[in-house]
Parts: sequence; structure tokens; C-alpha cells
Amino acid sequence: MTASNEEKLRQAAELFRTADSILFITGAGISVDSGLPTYRGVGGLYDNEETDDGMPIEVALSGSTFNHNPGLTWRYLWEIGEACFGARPNAAHKVIAELEKDKSKVTVMTQNVDGLHRQAGSSDLIEVHGNMHQLYCTTCKDNLHSNEFFDPAKTVLQPSFPITCMTCGGIIRPDVVLFGEFLSNATVGGLGRIAQHDYDLTVSIGTSAVFPYILEPVVRAAAIGRATIEINPGMTDLTETVGLHIPLGAAEALTRIAGRMADF
Repeated sequence: MTASNEEKLRQAAELFRTADSILFITGAGISVDSGLPTYRGVGGLYDNEETDDGMPIEVALSGSTFNHNPGLTWRYLWEIGEACFGARPNAAHKVIAELEKDKSKVTVMTQNVDGLHRQAGSSDLIEVHGNMHQLYCTTCKDNLHSNEFFDPAKTVLQPSFPITCMTCGGIIRPDVVLFGEFLSNATVGGLGRIAQHDYDLTVSIGTSAVFPYILEPVVRAAAIGRATIEINPGMTDLTETVGLHIPLGAAEALTRIAGRMADF
């Protein structure tokens, strides 16, 4: 007999309560309640097969296209930036950040480039694909922030593409992993540290887990008998692997789990 959502939430609350260390692996689904759709693209942005330029988004947002036609890539990066800029952490991000107060270790590994876990206060954070708010000049290496190109009213301050450095005129790019590019050394190091830690509980939230480095920590945890949970309205490649699948949105599921933890 399949357990009801209420029973699954109760079981999850008990696992959350008793775990001393938790690894959260998050994808675009956790940011839906912040107004960011689960788009395809870098951290998700496009659900169409092709862009307005008649090419797959994976090509438009690739490192090779940026290198030979940065203006084209920046057109689509700008749309990602506009979507990310006005977003704020939702209940799911906040519940995860709050857990740091009660646990010895809470690590967040996110595919998202929206920076919402950082805004919510998570400190042990690995942004696997980078952060759209952090930019740098490819020539003089100056570091910049998205606030330098948007004001709080989301007014575009520099609409011409590509975005160029006000100091040296070089091409600016966000500190994200474009298609066809390698993960940064810092990210690879962070993934290595995760692999070395035996977490009591591993929770996958809002990700289809198509990347091996997203899939592997959950599979490894399940293989050694550690508790595993997937929070996702749909089925994924992880659903049959985890010990508990909760078919709800991230904010609803984590809010209800947090409420049940308070009842113990």
C-alpha cells in the first residue's frame, strides 16, 4: 500500500529531526515559489527547442558562442539576469537556512544560478553552476555585481550587448558555467568535500538530476544505507533510488515538514 502524503511528511519530519548532518541538493524547482519557472538553460531559462535566433539554447548559451559572438550570448544571459534580479528567497530556502542553527552540518549543493540560497543565509553552499549576480571582466578581471547594471526598480542601466567593462572596455561575463565549459576548480573541490562526508540525510529537491555529479551523492548515500528523500512533484531518475519520495512542491513540502518537526 502506498503511503499518503501526510504519512510521508511525518516520516520526513522524523528524519529531519534526528539527522545531525544534512546534504540538500537543489534544482530549479526550489525557486518556483520565488517566481522563477523551471526553465531549461543555465540554471534553467528556456523551455523552447530553439531561441529567436534559430539555434538551440544550449548553443546560444555555450562557452564557444560567447567566445566568438558574446553579444548574442549576452542577449539571453540578460534575460536570465532580469529573471533572477527581482526574485527573493521563498519558504523552502528559508527552512534550509534555518536548519543550520540546530544541526552540526547543513550543506547545500545547488544547480541554480539565482543566488537565492545565499540570500536566505545558507553558509555551507556550493553553487555548482555559479551565480548570475556575480560578474567579472574577462580582460582586467575586475569583479562586479548585478546591482551595477540594474537598479531596484529593474531599470536597465546598460542595455547594449555585449556588456563591457567601464574600466578597460573588456567583455564582462557572469560567473556561471556556460554549456560546454568545465566546472570551476572551487566547485570540483566542494564536490570532493561532499563525497568525503557521511551525511545522516541527503535530500534532493526540485531537480531532474540529469548531471552525474547531482545524481551521484544521492545514489552513494542510498547505497550505504543512509536516509534519502526526494521532494519533487514529478518522477525522476532518482525516484526509485531514494527511500522516500514526496510528490509536492518544495515550499509546501518543507513548510509542512518544518511544522511537523515542531510537533515532536
